[in-house]
Amino acid sequence: MLFSYQKGVKLLRCVATVSIGLALLVVMLGAYTRLTNAGLGCPDWPGCYGRMAVSSLQGELPNAQARFPDVPIEARKAWTEMVHRYAAGALVLLIVLMNAYGCVVSEAPRRIPLVLLFLVAFQALLGMWTVTLKLFPLVVMGHLLGGLLIFSCLCYYRAQLSSVKRVGNPNWRFWITFGLLLIFCQIALGGWVSSNYAGVACIGFPTCNGRWLPHFDFSHAFNLFLPVGANYQGGVLDSAARVTIQFVHRLGALVVATYVLILSGWLWFRVYFIPLRIAAFMAIFLVLVQVGLGIINVVYQLPLQIAVLHNGVAALLLALFFMMRYVVSGGARNEKCF
Repeated sequence: MLFSYQKGVKLLRCVATVSIGLALLVVMLGAYTRLTNAGLGCPDWPGCYGRMAVSSLQGELPNAQARFPDVPIEARKAWTEMVHRYAAGALVLLIVLMNAYGCVVSEAPRRIPLVLLFLVAFQALLGMWTVTLKLFPLVVMGHLLGGLLIFSCLCYYRAQLSSVKRVGNPNWRFWITFGLLLIFCQIALGGWVSSNYAGVACIGFPTCNGRWLPHFDFSHAFNLFLPVGANYQGGVLDSAARVTIQFVHRLGALVVATYVLILSGWLWFRVYFIPLRIAAFMAIFLVLVQVGLGIINVVYQLPLQIAVLHNGVAALLLALFFMMRYVVSGGARNEKCF
């Protein structure tokens, strides 16, 4: 017998809320893992040197080192990688629980939980390929985007479970969706910067290495199909290619920030629907913070805490646009709200 929506939705809301917090933590841990060069802290998957707990290695260091003679054991990096995997595993369990419980709650949204199951399954494959393909840039970028999509979909699902009313406006829905796509593409560029270790390729701001237009190398900078099998830790591209990636990311930030500020300002002044006005204000705040963090990253050459926070704010901005998209995707147009 199915539970009523009123009884079951409270638990689903709780599970979704906890999942959102854990998903954001996983995104931040992933950024910390990349930035501390711990992506290959464990050369195998899903275990670490053949063990599911790094602590169990202490008495078997010679055997573990013999199995992976080309990879020196660094306990700190191994722990960093395994904590990231443990948190991701806990998130998977919550998403499975959310799907299972959603099946017995009448009228509960089911499409997004199924999408989340697909995403976490593919994300697990990307996590494995990240290790086995030795930080192949396209896989690392995809792994980042997968984590952000999971976080955003969880926020969208939580909005579905909330009591927030929706309004219908095709025009605003189009412009918000376009903004969402712009933000997603900019995050993908950021993932490409990170996976190719181009974060400090340009020194200084607003110039790049003292020049307004440095030498570019687009043919190598955005070659998505680099040779498989190489070890990409530390990056393999030359300076001109990395400068190109960093510079394009800067231009993308300018475009996205301008668009988000204009759209959010327009929503603030033209829309009378309170939830959407609040979301517009939050978008303005987040994009200004994100631009500031990006500048600090460049000027001070990627301070660890700021770089990790830069990833977290990107996740929040993407998720916010997902929820804004939900709010304006109602049925009939409500003229009183606009």
